[in-house]
Order: sequence, then structure tokens, then C-alpha cells
Amino acid sequence: MFGLTFEKLLIIGVIAAFLLGPERLPGYAAKLGQFTRSLRDFANGAKDRMREEMGPDFDDVDWKKLDPRQYDPRRIIREALLDDGTATTTAIKPVTESAYAQHQRKLQAGALPPFDTEST
Repeated sequence: MFGLTFEKLLIIGVIAAFLLGPERLPGYAAKLGQFTRSLRDFANGAKDRMREEMGPDFDDVDWKKLDPRQYDPRRIIREALLDDGTATTTAIKPVTESAYAQHQRKLQAGALPPFDTEST
């Protein structure tokens, strides 16, 4: 969770021991434990309240489908374009060169007039 490994937690603990000192560290550790318990109780209370308000439909909901972390804007747009049946997978082309390189290529091909800075 949050990308915390054992080594990172150990470093945080050592820094906390130096900053707080050995006499205040147990008190702050107890406060952290109380905060964690109250946060867990809050989450469980919210879940119980939702279950109470939704009734039997609560167990039928696919909660993983509603997870906002699984939404990918590129996938959503691709699916929206493909839903109407007129778009194909070739309609979405990945950009392989920068806008500057595209502009330079068009200049060399003569598709664009050169920009004249002296006439302005």
C-alpha cells in the first residue's frame, strides 16, 4: 500500500526515533495505533451504513468494476469510437514523430510556405 516497503518503513521509524526521542516515541506510536483503529472503524461503519441503505442489492454490486483506478481514458475513447461501428482500429494512429519534425518534413516537401520573419 502506497509503495511502502519494509526498508522504507524502517527508515521512517529510525527518523521518527531521532526526531521524537525515546521517551515520546511510545506515546506517538499509541496515538498512531488509535488513529488507525478509528480510521478502520470509520470505513467499516460507512460500509455497514451503505449495506443498510442499499438493502439486499449491496451484495450484488460488482465493486471492482466501480474502482476508479481501473479507468483508462485511452481505452474509454477507443471503445466509444468503436461502439458506433463506423470507426476502425486504424482510425487511431499513434504519434511517432514530434510536431516539429512533422512541420520540418512538410516544409521540405513544399507543402507549407516558409515562415518569413523579415517581412513582418
